[in-house]
Amino acid sequence: MASWLQIPRNSPFSLANIPFGIISTVKNTARVPAIAIGDYALDLSIFASSGGFSQLPSIQAHLDVFSQPTLNAFAALGRPVHRQVREYLQAIFKADTPYPRLLRDNASLQDEALLPLSEVTNHLPMQIGDYTDFYVGLNHAFNVGVLFRGPENALQPNYKHLPVAYHGRASSVVVSKTPVRRPNGQILAHPTATPKIPVFSPCRRLDIELELAAFVCKGNELGKPVPIDEAEDHIFGLVLMNDWSARDIQAWEYVPLGPFNAKNFATTITPWVVLLDALEPFRAANLEPGNRESLLPYLREKRAVNGYDIALEVEITNSGGKPTVVSMTNSRNLLFSFSQMLAHHTITGCNLNTGDLLGSGTISGTEERSQGSLLEQTKGKEPISLADGSKRLFLEDGDTVVLRGVAGAEGGYVGFGDCVGTIVPALKLD
Repeated sequence: MASWLQIPRNSPFSLANIPFGIISTVKNTARVPAIAIGDYALDLSIFASSGGFSQLPSIQAHLDVFSQPTLNAFAALGRPVHRQVREYLQAIFKADTPYPRLLRDNASLQDEALLPLSEVTNHLPMQIGDYTDFYVGLNHAFNVGVLFRGPENALQPNYKHLPVAYHGRASSVVVSKTPVRRPNGQILAHPTATPKIPVFSPCRRLDIELELAAFVCKGNELGKPVPIDEAEDHIFGLVLMNDWSARDIQAWEYVPLGPFNAKNFATTITPWVVLLDALEPFRAANLEPGNRESLLPYLREKRAVNGYDIALEVEITNSGGKPTVVSMTNSRNLLFSFSQMLAHHTITGCNLNTGDLLGSGTISGTEERSQGSLLEQTKGKEPISLADGSKRLFLEDGDTVVLRGVAGAEGGYVGFGDCVGTIVPALKLD
């Protein structure tokens, strides 16, 4: 699709995308909904108040959603409305737009509402009530299982029958570019010593986890599960997510109830929500599509192609150093789809709400340098090399991690933008 707006061919925000987010500016400090397109953000609050949606009758009764400080109200309108708004905005930006006077030929509105991305501040796109992190990256689960239990018992007996998950901490989900403070906690300084006595220390094994995550748009009533074939209608869109992990704190605390402080200090997400409709052209089979018949009926999807072909990468830049791409993989390395995750989450009657966040778990491939965590790449003892020659087992203070994800081809990329976090030193505590 050609646009009257100049869009760089390598932009993740092509006309085929139209992701939604929340922005503010120095001039307008109020947080408002926006879309990203090329190197610009379109302020939907200004666009709506200036009659920009005048040719979309279905949204007229809901224009107030574009003046809210989060996307929750817009998301709650449901997927059919999201689709109509996205397609309308695509029409607004097409070279042969049927509505030229609404923006293309309206220089004053462009000056007011079409803002360079470099001049906006991004905020969390949704108010997050609950956050659940799944563990459906099969290769990651196997790799970590081998490290902890050996190849014969790498996967637990339940693993391929249900999307394993734990409830995370919603309050520490942060938007890209928020600094990540190294956590303090209990660790075993000498794991092989007996008796096992912990020390209080800054985390010494700080790690990344490359994930996707889905925002819920439509909740379900308490006691009423979401059927698998309706689950997609409950998903607003996807973001990239870095589920930072304190591996040494986790190793000491996780028995018997699983992750706690090792995961609650920060989880970084991209600010732009990519709608499922934008990803529809890139549907691809997840791992082991033949696994469907071994699943219980409530998890069986009618379609075998239930994932997306999204290229993913992890880049690390040490303080003053050069960027190094340390991992490249694909979202097809997931065992379960987000529809299956959502259906399983609600099978007990658990009620999800608008704005709930569902993480996929770490996405890793089987090839060299395709692992989504440093733990897998280094095995905790085999350091990787960065571009300047420095070595890493785990992250050091000053390291900046960037996750990227994109589907499609140049000129029509559907991407998420950068998911960025820089490690700052732990607080000194008595």
